[in-house]
Amino acid sequence: MDSLPISPLRVPLKKADLHQMLALLRLSWKLQGNPAYQRLISAELPESARFIPANAGVMMGYDFHLTAEGPRLIEINTNAGGAALALRACHGEPRLTPSLERRLKMMFEREWQDFSAADRPLRNLVILDENPRQQALFPEMKRFADWLTAAGIAVEIADPADLVADEHGVSIAGKPVDMIYNRHCDFYLEEAAMAGIRSAYLERKVCLTPNPFVYGHLADKRRLILWCQAKKMTELGLDEAEARLLQQIIPRSRLLADLDPDQIWSQRKKLVLKPVARYGSKGVLLGKGMSRKRFAEFDPALTLVQDLVPPSRVADFEGNSFKVDLRLYAWRNRSLGIAARLYQGQVTNLQTVGGGFAAVTLI
Repeated sequence: MDSLPISPLRVPLKKADLHQMLALLRLSWKLQGNPAYQRLISAELPESARFIPANAGVMMGYDFHLTAEGPRLIEINTNAGGAALALRACHGEPRLTPSLERRLKMMFEREWQDFSAADRPLRNLVILDENPRQQALFPEMKRFADWLTAAGIAVEIADPADLVADEHGVSIAGKPVDMIYNRHCDFYLEEAAMAGIRSAYLERKVCLTPNPFVYGHLADKRRLILWCQAKKMTELGLDEAEARLLQQIIPRSRLLADLDPDQIWSQRKKLVLKPVARYGSKGVLLGKGMSRKRFAEFDPALTLVQDLVPPSRVADFEGNSFKVDLRLYAWRNRSLGIAARLYQGQVTNLQTVGGGFAAVTLI
C-alpha cells in the first residue's frame, strides 16, 4: 500500500453538495428496483443483466465533479476500487475502524444471505480480476482479503482461469466457492474466460457481487440518457422533485446514433465521448482533443455524448494545481464513505506526483 498514491491534501466539500450526492444515490437505488423501469430498459440488456439475482452489489462508486451550481454525476461504477487507499487518506492508516469493520462484514454476509437463503455463514470467497497480481490495485485486493479473513471468511485472489465451474458450482483448488467479489471489468460476463462463471451465476450456484443486473440497471452509461428525460422519469412514478434532481445533477447525455455527427463535431469542444459499457476512463475522449479520424472511429450505437463538466481544482502549498474527482462509495442505498481523487492530465489516474486519493473535509 505504501507505493500507491495518497495525497496529503484535503478537499473541501459543502454539506449541501454531499446531501445532493446522497439523494442521487438513494434515488438511483429506488429506480433499479422499479419493475416499470426494469421493463423499459430490458430490450437494451443482455440475458445476464435481465436475470434478477437476490443480492445487490458491494463497493459501488458514484463519481462526481463539483461545479458552482453543485455536484454533477460523471458515472457510476460497480467495481469501484481504491477504498483502502481512501481509508488511508482519510484516517492515516489502512486499518478499519470498529464501525467500518462491522459494516464491511455485515455487507458481505447480507449479500450471501440474500443470495443463498442457506442457514449457514459465508465460508469461502474469491476476489476476482483479470491477472490480479498485475493490477495497480492488487495491494488493495490483498487488504480486502486481510479484512475478510479477519472476519472469519476464507479468501483467495484469483484470475478466472484459476476457477473451475461445473454442475456443482464454482471451485478453486478443489474448494467450493460461495461468493465472488467481482473486480473484473467484463461486466456482462461475455468473454470466453467468464463463461463458466456466467453459467454458474445464471443457475444460482455462485453468489456474484457486484453482478450484471446491477451494472445494467445502474452503471451502463445508457441509463444516464434515460435519467435525463424528465417526462419518462415521471411516467415511471418519480415525483417532480426526484425528476428535477436527475435533470440537475446529471450532465445532458445522449447517444451518438441519435445525433447529427456534423453538428456534434462542430460542438465537440463542449462535449466528452464515452463508450457506454466500458470502465473508468478507458476509451473516454474529450472533444477538444479529438481528431476527425478518431471521431469517425466511434460506434454511434455504443457511444455516449455528454456535456463536458470540467472538474474543480485544488492547489498544494507550492501552487501545483490538481483536478478533483469525488467518489462516493456505496452499498445498496447506503453510503460507505467519500474520498477525492486528485490528478493532472485528461483523466483520473494513479500516477500524478502529489496526487492520488485525498481526504474530504465537510464545510
